[in-house]
This record gives sequence, C-alpha cells and structure tokens, in this order.
Amino acid sequence: MVKYPSWIEERNGVLWLTEDDRDHLKVSYRLKNIIFSEQSPIQHVMIVESDDFGRMLVLDGVVQTTAMDGHIYNEMITHVPLQLHPNPKRVLIIGGGDCGAAREVTKYETVEQIDMVEIDELVVSSCKKHLPEVSGNLNDPRVNFIFTDGLQFAREKTDEYDIIIVDSSDPVGPAEALFEYDFYQHLHHALKKDGILVCQSQSPIFQQKIVKQTRKNFEKLFSYAKTYTAVVPTYPGGMWSFTIGSKVSPIHTSLVKGKHVETHYFNQEVLQNCFALPEFLKRIVPND
Repeated sequence: MVKYPSWIEERNGVLWLTEDDRDHLKVSYRLKNIIFSEQSPIQHVMIVESDDFGRMLVLDGVVQTTAMDGHIYNEMITHVPLQLHPNPKRVLIIGGGDCGAAREVTKYETVEQIDMVEIDELVVSSCKKHLPEVSGNLNDPRVNFIFTDGLQFAREKTDEYDIIIVDSSDPVGPAEALFEYDFYQHLHHALKKDGILVCQSQSPIFQQKIVKQTRKNFEKLFSYAKTYTAVVPTYPGGMWSFTIGSKVSPIHTSLVKGKHVETHYFNQEVLQNCFALPEFLKRIVPND
C-alpha cells in the first residue's frame, strides 16, 4: 500500500487532497495523480495534477499556485508596481519559488537585474521541471537565484532596489516572519529613494486582521500606502489582497502611462480599478 502524506486520502480508488489549515474551513481537490513529492529541509513539496485546476504546487498540504489561475496572482503582484514605477531597473523578489512572479518581471525590457530570494531550492527546481504553466521553466540571465532566508538577506541591503515584491506563502512556518514590521522596515531600507514595495496580504474575507495590520505597517514606513485586490479562485474566499507602499510617488493610477506587456489577466483597466475597494474593506483599509 502506498503511504501518502496526511493531507492526501484515497477514496474508492480516487485521490483527494484536503487543505485543512484553518479551524473553520476545509477545501478538498480531486486529483488525477501525484507528479512529485519530496520532503526538503524546510517543508514538504508536492506537485499534483488536479481535475479542475491542472497542476498545483502544494507546500505542507496547502495549495500555493495552480496552472489554471496562478497567472492572476503573479500578474497582479508584479505588474501593478512595475507599471507605477517610472523606470524600474533592479527588482528584488522575496519568496516566489514557483518562479511565476519572476517570469512576469522579465517581460519588462527596462529591468536589468532580478534578485529572487527563496529559502527552499526544492520549490524552484520542482516548479521549473513539473509546473511550466506557472514557471515557464524560467531561464533568463537577468534572474539571480539566491537560496537563503529572505529576512536575513533584507537586513544586509541598503538603497539597492527600485521595486521589492514579497511573494510569501501564508504567515505560518518559514513565512511567518515575512509579515512582521521589522521585516518591512529592512525592505524599506533596501529600496532606493523612489522605491516601491508590494506584498500579498492574505484574504480580505477570512484574514482581515492580517490585511489591516499589513496596511498599518506600510503606513508607518511609507509616504503613500494602499491596498488592492484581485480574484484568485484557488484561494479561500476567492478575493485576495495586496498592499503597496511608495516612498515618494503618490499611488495615482490615472497618471500612469501604460507599459505594454503580454498578459492573461492584467491590463490597464484592471490597474485603474483594482484599488476600488468594496465597502466592508474600505472600513478596514480605506484608500482615500
């Protein structure tokens, strides 16, 4: 009998992945097969083939990205800051082991260097090999893979990057420190004087405390801070939030002269409207 991780169950000859990381919610996915499964020194890494979402990256039993909708998240966490910055040349990505964010950044010819800091090398190698729909088997000479702790890396940098993107997993385990004020403060120092920082800030439906706290941290550090959203079907609740901070430039999308890039989800209309928040979210993190 095959021994599966605790989040994989076989029922009547069919494999099911059950994501059970919240007390109030369980999500199950029917699988076609398991493509890759291995324990790294950091976490358990899986690539599975699902019925509806295609191939999926699963870390410690939690779905991180999928072939079906991973592009939505990756385009929104990258193209919004890249469009807002007048001339981005040096970009730092913390996390993003599926390579999807870095892949989107490479679409900008003005970008000269992309430092991608990922703590778990196994995530990168498995996604490049088994999840090409997201990673594109990333192979761009501007991308510098750095396999180390993102918090430690940030502490050692000052005035180096035009844009920093924090593409972290949920705030548990190795990613917990990536949601704390001290970490954002180090990233603020690592930005150039006109730099922009963006991070994913969890579900506005189920994790409003994190959404609010992230925004408060950004407001303490940056002259301008806002929250924006996108719909990512894989993630619980569907709606997902991002928090962005700018050192000197107001975040006014109406003033942006669009830079054309090939995308599946993001466009100028999405950029103009993603900062428009529903009433319940405006009461938590008003963008006015």
